[in-house]
Amino acid sequence: MAQIVKRAYKYRFYPTPEQAEELARTFGCVRLVYNKALEERTRAYTLEGRRVSYVESSAALTAWKRSGDYDFLFKVSSVPLQQALRHLQAAFANFFAKRATYPTFKSRKKSRASAEYTRSAFRWRDGALTLAKMDAPLNIVWSRPLPDGAEPSTVTVSRDAAGRWFVSMLVEEKITPFSPVDAMVGVDAGITALATLSTGEKIVNPKHERADRRKLARAQRALARKEKGSANRQKANLRVARVYARVTDRRRDFLHKLTTRLVRENQTVVIEDLTVRNMVKNHSLARAISDASWRELRSMLEYKAAWYGRDLLVVDRWFPSSKLCSACGAIQQSMPLNVRTWECACGAVHDRDVNAAKNVLAAGLAES
Repeated sequence: MAQIVKRAYKYRFYPTPEQAEELARTFGCVRLVYNKALEERTRAYTLEGRRVSYVESSAALTAWKRSGDYDFLFKVSSVPLQQALRHLQAAFANFFAKRATYPTFKSRKKSRASAEYTRSAFRWRDGALTLAKMDAPLNIVWSRPLPDGAEPSTVTVSRDAAGRWFVSMLVEEKITPFSPVDAMVGVDAGITALATLSTGEKIVNPKHERADRRKLARAQRALARKEKGSANRQKANLRVARVYARVTDRRRDFLHKLTTRLVRENQTVVIEDLTVRNMVKNHSLARAISDASWRELRSMLEYKAAWYGRDLLVVDRWFPSSKLCSACGAIQQSMPLNVRTWECACGAVHDRDVNAAKNVLAAGLAES
């Protein structure tokens, strides 16, 4: 049965100089409002033990605009500023619910430059998107069409570290689940093989970061030689960011194709509950683990399985998938990482990763 989901479609666009200036001004105002509201909330919480509500922050924003010191806030759309306060409210709600750490200030250099527009702050007409305070629509590169009849409810404009402009449109879309299949698969995440399947197939890790490591090192050395604060340093910093953006884009594209394939071909997908945060503390493997991006792999599997009517099962992180014989169930005393093939006392010869994937599948089905 089809379900209605909220889905974001992200496109690159090329602003005119006037649009770029307006958006840059908006990004700065959004960051200012967020940081000033966070400062006021922190002061009230620290000195008075009082929690500030969104309504109070919104009233304070109106007062800041009228004070004379921040009258430039009138020059940008008020909607992105209000959305910044809503995001801060959500951040505090997550903090008090112990789902996140205390909110931090947004940095001009390190934080993502973005602004969110709700329906009252943009015009969507005949496939053209025009934001508030702008006379002309954005020049969007439509790399894929929006669903038929879909209209954006929220639009987020952003600029990444590589200087590229993006617009993300949130729409409601009707998604039809895939037809049921009998296949089930266990997935063992790794470094040499990004994913080993219980069927015996190994998905080779493309190692995108390693492929561009020499280019990245060259760009970083050039950056280190530039004088701080100079225009040449800004250009060198942009070249470094472009290398990183290329790595990120290629990695995400590969993961999307892999996860879509796994969800399409299998009714049930079983994975391990890996603690990536702890695993990257191993300095010998941290770079390779980060390049594999296991956390993003799991995230994609989770929402795609929910969309398309599949089951995603997660096996406990302490399950001894590598040391357990998938043939007889005997557990080996130890299994060093350099052991890739081993023989059980029952006579079964195992590929370490394939055996682990088979055990992950069996454990997931047993728990479910």
